[in-house]
Amino acid sequence: MNLSTLNWHYLSGKPQSTAVFKQQAEDFVVIEDLGYPLTGEGEHQLILVEKLNTNTAFVAEALAKYTGLPLRNVTYAGRKDKFALTRQWFGLHAPGQADFDFSQFELPGVTILSHTRHNKKLKTGQLKGNRFTIVLREVSAPEQVITRFEQAAANGVPNYYGEQRFGVVRHNSDGERTEGGNLQLAQRMVAGETIRNRNKRSMALSALRSFLFNCQLSQRLEQACFNQVLTGDALMLSGSNSFFIHDGSDTNAQQRYQDKDLAPSAALWGKGNLPTHGVVAGLEQQVAQQYVPVAEFLAGAGLKQERRSIKIWPQNLEWEQQGDTLTVCFSLPSGCFATSVLRECAVLTQATPPA
Repeated sequence: MNLSTLNWHYLSGKPQSTAVFKQQAEDFVVIEDLGYPLTGEGEHQLILVEKLNTNTAFVAEALAKYTGLPLRNVTYAGRKDKFALTRQWFGLHAPGQADFDFSQFELPGVTILSHTRHNKKLKTGQLKGNRFTIVLREVSAPEQVITRFEQAAANGVPNYYGEQRFGVVRHNSDGERTEGGNLQLAQRMVAGETIRNRNKRSMALSALRSFLFNCQLSQRLEQACFNQVLTGDALMLSGSNSFFIHDGSDTNAQQRYQDKDLAPSAALWGKGNLPTHGVVAGLEQQVAQQYVPVAEFLAGAGLKQERRSIKIWPQNLEWEQQGDTLTVCFSLPSGCFATSVLRECAVLTQATPPA
């Protein structure tokens, strides 16, 4: 079984323009937006961290060591790209303890910007979204790329999981493509290899689930029903994880999709029955049947059927062009990948791979 991320379809066709991506870490800036005010009191200490070319989990481990807290008491809303300049919140659960003094905290590439208290735990996924500022260099046709970004903001893009979910994709000296490490590990796990490291196993499971999800999106694009609300669709309201099944009675459903009020969803595979009906359930089952060992493994791992919107719309798009350098800014909801927006706009070459 070979799980390839190479042939997933595009919404507007593969871009003709090329650009250099992440020539340096500062070319990819991510600022986290929790979407709610912090109370300033409570047993949880929240710190805003700026990190450069540093792994989120590595920062959490360093904070646990510095504070003496168990690693499980150090939380974050989401992992951020390593090869980037990012700002994100970390939560420290230390009931009954005074504010930690971080004046002696030292970690290369890491700066603590602020420190406050909150009355609730910072949980994974508990944020509104992220603001991205991305510098593309050596852009072959900047006007075409700008047009593509404007189309993406107006019409949306497939809500693919980005390649970083599957691990770093590399090319050898002969130009041969090697799939990401997480996906390679996942294939070995499906084939029967025992992965004892809990974190690696979790990442491999996420890669498998994300792979099947992306295949469903690609199939809807291939069959020209990506922009259509179908009877039997599980429709998700924008900004919500809840969904309802479209039985055809809501005659405004297609218009609401165009108005960005809702979107069809695809399956995050697990045990249990699909909530979708009719042709939609048939499409999703068809993908699962193409990768039976993957679908069965995910169900056997105890994961439950969940849903994820098939489309996202970049918000608050801004851009600035200087010669063949293009800087773009946009916001995305939590859990969405800026690289999936970039994919629709230019063919990217990453000049400097993550260290």
